[in-house]
Amino acid sequence: GRLKNEFFHYRDWEGVSLAEFSGRLDAYLRYYCSGRVKRSLGWLSPDEYRASLGYAA
Repeated sequence: GRLKNEFFHYRDWEGVSLAEFSGRLDAYLRYYCSGRVKRSLGWLSPDEYRASLGYAA
């Protein structure tokens, strides 16, 4: 549901090629998995949170 609400719905996809759509979807998923800020992580992104724990560079 979140993917459809945040990425797919309420956008005009007319004229967007499959390759361009795939690129945009990939960029969104990369952002969602590692770049978004979350309250449960102390307002850090998952990457920042892992780095603060010493798990990632």
